[in-house]
Amino acid sequence: MSTKELYTKGARIWIPDNDIVWRAAELKENYSGQDAVAIQYEDGEDSKLKIDKENLPHLRNPDILIGENDLTSLSYLNEPEVLYNLKLRFLDSNLIYTYCGIVLVAINPYEQLDIYSNDIIQAYSGQDMGAMDPHIFAVAEEAYKQMSRFEKNQSIIVSGESGAGKTVSAKYAMRFFATVGGSQTETLVERKVLASNPIMEAIGNAKTTRNDNSSRFGKYIELGFNRANSIIGAHMRTYLLEKSRVVFQAQDERNYHIFYQMCASAKLPEFKKMGLKNADDFFYTAQGGAPEINDVNDAEDLISTREAMTTLGLSEQQQMVIFQILAAVLHFGNVSIQECEGETCEIPDNDIPLKYMCKLLAIEESQMKMWLCNRKIQTVNETLNKPLTESQARDARDALAKHIYSNLFNWIVTQVNRALHSASKQHRFIGVLDIYGFETFEINSFEQFCINYANEKLQQIFNMHVFKLEQEEYVKEAIEWSFIDFYDNQPCIDLIESKLGILDLLDEECRMPKGSDSNWCQKLYDKHLGKSRHFNKPRMSRTAFVIIHFADQVTYTADGFLEKNRDTVLAEQINILKASEIELVGELFSEAVDNKKGRGVNVAPIKQQPKAGSKQHKQTVGTQFRESLSLLMGTLNATTPHYIRCIKPNDEKCAFSFDPKRAVEQLRACGVLETIRISAAGYPSRWTYPEYFQRYRVLAKAKQIIKGNMRKTCESIMPDLIDDPDKYRFGKTKIFFRAGQVAYLEKLRSEKLRACGVMIQKHIRGWLSRIKYQKIRKSALLVQCFGRGLLARRHATFLRQTHAATTIQKHWRGYKDRSKFDILRNTICLLQAHIRGLFARRNYSSLLKNHKASIIQRHVRTFLAKKRYKHVIRGIILLQSHYRRRKARTKLKILKVEAKSVDHVKKVNKGLENKIIELQQKLDIKSKEIIEVKQEEKKISELKTEIHRLKENKEVAKESSNKVAELLAEIEKLRTALAKEQTEKQDLITEKELMKQEHNKIVDGVLEEKEQMKNQLNKAKEKLKEAETSTADIVKEKLEAANKLLLAEFASERSHHQKLVKEHGRLQQRLENLQGELQIVTSPTGHQRSSSDISAVSIESYSSSAEAERNNEEKEEDQGYDTVKRKSEAQRPNILDKVMNEVTGRKEADVDVGLLLKLQNKVKDLEKQKSKLTTRIESFEDGSMSPSSVMNDSAFNALKMQELENENDKLKREVKRLMGALADSSDLDDRSGETSPSGKKFMDKFKKKGASKEKFDAMCDELDRRREECLQLRALLADRTISTHTIAKESYSGQDNLVNEDDELSMAYKTQKDSNRLLQSQLEKTEKEAKKIQEELKAEIKELRKDNERQQKLIGQNLSLGPEAKIEATMQHEITRLTSENLDLREEIDKHTTQIRMLKKMVKVYSKKLQAGEAAEIQAELERAESIDSNGSLATVKQKERAFMGMLELKKEDEGTLVKNLILDLKPKVAAGLIPGLPAYVLFMIVRQTDFTNDDEKVRGLLTNTINGIKKVVKRHNDDLERITLWLANTCRLLHTLKQYSGEKAFQTENTPKQNEQCLRNFDLSEYRQVFSDLAVWIYQGLLKRMEELIQPSIVPAILEHEAISGLNASKPSGLRGRASSNARELDGNDYTLDSLMKALNNYMRIVTQHAVDPELAKQIFRQVFYYICAGSLNNLLLRKDMCNWSKGMQIRYNLSHLEQWLRDNKLHESGAIIALDPIIQASQLLQARKTDSDVESISDMCSKLTNAQIVKILNLYTPVDEFEERVPISFIRKIQEKLKSRDDTNNTLLMDTKYSYPVTFPFNPSNIQLESIEVPDVLHLSMLKKV
Repeated sequence: MSTKELYTKGARIWIPDNDIVWRAAELKENYSGQDAVAIQYEDGEDSKLKIDKENLPHLRNPDILIGENDLTSLSYLNEPEVLYNLKLRFLDSNLIYTYCGIVLVAINPYEQLDIYSNDIIQAYSGQDMGAMDPHIFAVAEEAYKQMSRFEKNQSIIVSGESGAGKTVSAKYAMRFFATVGGSQTETLVERKVLASNPIMEAIGNAKTTRNDNSSRFGKYIELGFNRANSIIGAHMRTYLLEKSRVVFQAQDERNYHIFYQMCASAKLPEFKKMGLKNADDFFYTAQGGAPEINDVNDAEDLISTREAMTTLGLSEQQQMVIFQILAAVLHFGNVSIQECEGETCEIPDNDIPLKYMCKLLAIEESQMKMWLCNRKIQTVNETLNKPLTESQARDARDALAKHIYSNLFNWIVTQVNRALHSASKQHRFIGVLDIYGFETFEINSFEQFCINYANEKLQQIFNMHVFKLEQEEYVKEAIEWSFIDFYDNQPCIDLIESKLGILDLLDEECRMPKGSDSNWCQKLYDKHLGKSRHFNKPRMSRTAFVIIHFADQVTYTADGFLEKNRDTVLAEQINILKASEIELVGELFSEAVDNKKGRGVNVAPIKQQPKAGSKQHKQTVGTQFRESLSLLMGTLNATTPHYIRCIKPNDEKCAFSFDPKRAVEQLRACGVLETIRISAAGYPSRWTYPEYFQRYRVLAKAKQIIKGNMRKTCESIMPDLIDDPDKYRFGKTKIFFRAGQVAYLEKLRSEKLRACGVMIQKHIRGWLSRIKYQKIRKSALLVQCFGRGLLARRHATFLRQTHAATTIQKHWRGYKDRSKFDILRNTICLLQAHIRGLFARRNYSSLLKNHKASIIQRHVRTFLAKKRYKHVIRGIILLQSHYRRRKARTKLKILKVEAKSVDHVKKVNKGLENKIIELQQKLDIKSKEIIEVKQEEKKISELKTEIHRLKENKEVAKESSNKVAELLAEIEKLRTALAKEQTEKQDLITEKELMKQEHNKIVDGVLEEKEQMKNQLNKAKEKLKEAETSTADIVKEKLEAANKLLLAEFASERSHHQKLVKEHGRLQQRLENLQGELQIVTSPTGHQRSSSDISAVSIESYSSSAEAERNNEEKEEDQGYDTVKRKSEAQRPNILDKVMNEVTGRKEADVDVGLLLKLQNKVKDLEKQKSKLTTRIESFEDGSMSPSSVMNDSAFNALKMQELENENDKLKREVKRLMGALADSSDLDDRSGETSPSGKKFMDKFKKKGASKEKFDAMCDELDRRREECLQLRALLADRTISTHTIAKESYSGQDNLVNEDDELSMAYKTQKDSNRLLQSQLEKTEKEAKKIQEELKAEIKELRKDNERQQKLIGQNLSLGPEAKIEATMQHEITRLTSENLDLREEIDKHTTQIRMLKKMVKVYSKKLQAGEAAEIQAELERAESIDSNGSLATVKQKERAFMGMLELKKEDEGTLVKNLILDLKPKVAAGLIPGLPAYVLFMIVRQTDFTNDDEKVRGLLTNTINGIKKVVKRHNDDLERITLWLANTCRLLHTLKQYSGEKAFQTENTPKQNEQCLRNFDLSEYRQVFSDLAVWIYQGLLKRMEELIQPSIVPAILEHEAISGLNASKPSGLRGRASSNARELDGNDYTLDSLMKALNNYMRIVTQHAVDPELAKQIFRQVFYYICAGSLNNLLLRKDMCNWSKGMQIRYNLSHLEQWLRDNKLHESGAIIALDPIIQASQLLQARKTDSDVESISDMCSKLTNAQIVKILNLYTPVDEFEERVPISFIRKIQEKLKSRDDTNNTLLMDTKYSYPVTFPFNPSNIQLESIEVPDVLHLSMLKKV
């Protein structure tokens, strides 16, 4: 394809322009090689363009390719096309995101957009990257998907200049990961990750001229994920904080946000002590002159910051310390430094900001005042103190302020990382890099140099990654390719970081004693000028240099490079801060922290002096930055990068305003154009074979088309269209084109279509013209006729009107002149009257003024005379004052000389020492008083516990008295019952013999139970013996646990010791500072100061120290040494003493070291006595454990044996007591031959309390375990005591106090003691419960004994009576027992009698048949019954000869079996062959039987177990659609049945008389109906959730992507190269189409019908399912530009018609499901509708179900795929918006809520099945049920 074919008349080109960068034009003539060609701009301007043959103008793409989602899909890839495409998407469609290959270009809209909600996150989650419109969530989803699928770490690199939106983009990316990688409700980890943003924005972001929330540091956040791809933690790395902003801000800029947030909240109570004021009152926050930001509330932001700090684990105390340090920095900036004589400076005495600063940091004010104005110079022999000039002091102040803020920033970052750290192992991570973009200003300094250096490194990685992806695509498609040349910026990087590079020379100059910026710049000239093509020198400067970066060449000013690289702070000032009483302040400036972080600054004098023999130097800022950048590059190279380039559209921060100049600068700097250049160098345009054939088949000939083989067809078409074979390549699945070839093919296609269109238009236009001419001619004749008559009538009317007008004018003019004359005359008269009055008033006023002036003159002259007299008196007083002042000065000099003397100093010090001694004595007295108060409190607590115990005893006594009253009432009842039973005496005598037999059986049963109890007792004894033998294993486990516990305690003790060491270092540093100050004051040599200066410093030092002591007296808490708190700690008893107290039980005051040694000897003696046990333990240890894991002494064994012996004695006593009680009861049985009523009552109660017995056994086991733990802990403490003494004996010559010299063991013992107390309390609680149970058993035994005594009395009485009297007495005492047994026997007799009657009837029937000779029929009936029993898989409804009551009887113990067989194990296949709702009927028939017997407890238990069983089976099989549907249908059926048989008239309208008779009579189950209704709702929601999960993958392919009408769509290239790994469907392997969706719906319908779900409920189910289909497809449509065209609208509407037909076929069209589809139907109609100004009204009415935002979004996304389609004009969209404003609907959301669900109802649906006709098949395994 030659140039002549491209540059022809009508070709559209781009012309460079100074104002708008590129200007669109069109060729007006063919280009054939001439020097100039005529062109016409888009605005109609004609011009001549000079043509350079080697640099022809860029061609424009066809309109069909404009506005694409991916810039690489453009045919012509060049800078103007990229710029125009971005501008068109940004301004016309309000789309801020655009792909450019692997890069996402994000343009800052400067407006809040509703495209970041959780609905949008869910819409992009799980989607392919090319399937949706460009979005930051799509990039985040791609990274998350690649990490989860390929298990490779990912990185998202967000770059751009300040104000481009980097921070916001990174924030949204992290929000996406927190939502997708967490749960629907944010967990603690996700909240912490999101909470780090407000903190980092507060301390690291500031307002600049370009951005109101600009990040002034770079950060890389790693989000850690576990194997389940859930966020488990995060880690943050920061780079190059802009410290200079702390002390300086340019005009219209602000300091860091946190300062203004604190100033805005200065009125808070906790901030009052910090002395905060308005931001304008602080020097560090008022320089920019813009303390406020529009629409930002700093006070509310501080609340958010504090909440985030709390979320991340920073305590309220730590937050207050942080705010104190920040407030101190603000006050530090207001410190006044005044210049003095001789190049010195000073700070005023009463400088309030300095006082606040020292108070907030808890440092010495005098020291800070001195070292702000002086510095030390270290020489070989001495240290000199040299004053600083005012400028040097201010610089030192600012350097210290920057250093404080920088260290605090690093500390906060460390705390954030500590809070985000996860203890679980990190599997993979996704990193989000938010780093500054390429910067170039008028003056570029060290910060811009580091920023641009970092961007050079990032650009190198970017270029390599883009090149790699491009080549991988060619290899995958197996096409021939040549090496693509790309820009390599390695030489520029070598210039900066190589040996003797810019950074190396900078560090070398910083180490020089007299290094300067000019010398360093000269070295750069000598080393690199002329040798490196990336280095240059400006013409007019000797202190600047030029580096040619990848984006642009930048001129750097060398001034300040050395100072910023050194980052120097005075060592004396750092030492003062190290000595702070606030732990955090000291920690910030400790050398250990600085070395650990690697971020420490050089702490040295202002001018560094050479150190002899020292070769080690602290790292400079440049070296630190290079190392951290190298670490970052290593991390990025080990991950898969994803790029987001943020573009700032304008500098005025205007919403949706696009400045082409600013945009193109950023595109060149961020690498987007480099991506375009690399793509254009190869084959940028790519089409699949089906896409190519579908679009360009119009250019093919019929013989070239090979059906079934697209590739062969394309290979035969291409040579005829493009002659040069190098312009295209055939891959495995795609055709690759060079740049411009697709545009050429589009040109051929449009020409072919145009020729066909012209042919059609020629004939149509001729026919239309003839018809039109005939109509016009006929109309013209009629118009002429009527027109002439109309003109004649108009002329006559004109003449009449002219005559009337002249008459009216004559009369009007006369009236007007008369009126004018009257007005003029009246005006003149009125004017004369006013003027005369004015002259009279003026005359009166002048006379009045003259009179007042004379009065004023009189008073003024009097005042001047008085003033003259006062002046004379004041002069006399001044002379007297001057004379007295001279006398006072003379006396002051004498006092200063006396103050310098040594005697005076000693006198002052002596007074201070006395005062300290007095304070020490007061502290001792106070400590003793505190100890006495604590002892009194302890006594009070003991008394309270005693009172509490007495109250409990009182309550127990009350309960016992109440119980006695109840027993008396029971006795009265029994007496009345006895009286009634005597009347039935004769009847009972006749049945005596039978009762005796029954009685004997019961006695035998009791004896058997007795034997069983004896056997259980013997077994318990054997178990006790076995437990004694297995104690060794338990000892081993407990010792291991105790050893681990002690190790943890010692670790905590070690950390406490480290804190004490830090405190010691702080005080040591403070001592050194004070010694240095004293040495300077008293040193005879060194720097000589004036006497006034020395005295002032000394006096201030003494006064500040005295004031500090006074403040310490007033404080409630004191943390220093030798204070009340320390003394109280010193008075704590030794840990060894406490251990021995715990073991021996003696008081603390009685224990000493000698006693400890005696106890140790006693332990050794015990070891010898227990030698056998010791050898056994040692052999066990040698076989299974290491020597260090078990104690090697017998302390534990001795204690264990003692405890076991005590326990054994207790058990023996309890066993004897129980045996005695049993023996008493057995004797009673033997003597009487019968069981007494009280004995039987005891045995029944004992059986009922089986659960209580098990509980008691468990409590006894827990008691044993707790006792063993206590024994082990006591033994371990004893062992620890012995081992401590052993250590002291071996290492410290037997001095035990040296082992615990610093009281290291006190904290460990305190923790152990707390755990012992907890165990003791639990032990006491367990013992109380055991005692309570024991008391109950004792009470039962007492009752047995009373009963025994009563029986013995009766026996004695019976022996003295006669035979008849004995029988009568015996019967009287047996009445109570026999009554209950008689009732039971009667019930059994009734059952047997009913069965006998039935059997007799059957026998009679069979006997009649036998008599009639029907033996064969009887045999057939029996065989038929047997076959039915064996094949009983189907329940049948048939008439029986017997009339059943429709009830099923179930025993209480069979409820578990019923639930298991009927609910848990019931399979849907089995249920499908049964009567619909059979489980519900069976359950209700059982409920009816319980209602019939009025068993309230049984029905409650049955229904509760049923509900729990249904919940359990639904939860267990939550993925089984059939099982969920089965139990939804049965739950509803059971609910309806409970209503139908409830007895309420509202539910009996359709019942038969038989059904009304079967209604429940005793129970009201309305509450359970509500429970079953809630259960049905829960199952319904679970069913819908499962249905939605199953159809979700097929919604978009079926509704949006399925092309049922072949040949309708004309596809376009999709771009998106290098994204093959993100195609989820290829990995899934499932092909989802409309047919798959229809099959799923048919399957749902089959399941619902098969299990007889209520019809109304089925309609609600499918209405909800179709709503979900509509929401999913519409939400996807709103986020996909490729779907918004006329052809797709037709396809979508056709696909939806299949769903509508399916609803009609299944008779669901009236269920509301079609209405649920209305939004997507209207969206498809909107795509097909005509879009002109006249259609605004009709479109607004048609889209009634769509929101305003959805309509506008679809119109903005509408993109033609063919030339005959027209784009939607912006004016049309604006008119639509105006029209939609008149709607009453306030809902303006973009996406439909996929979580919305319609309210569900369960309409009453009675059953016509008779309960008595239902039979339970054997397949259900419910043989325990009996019909009633």
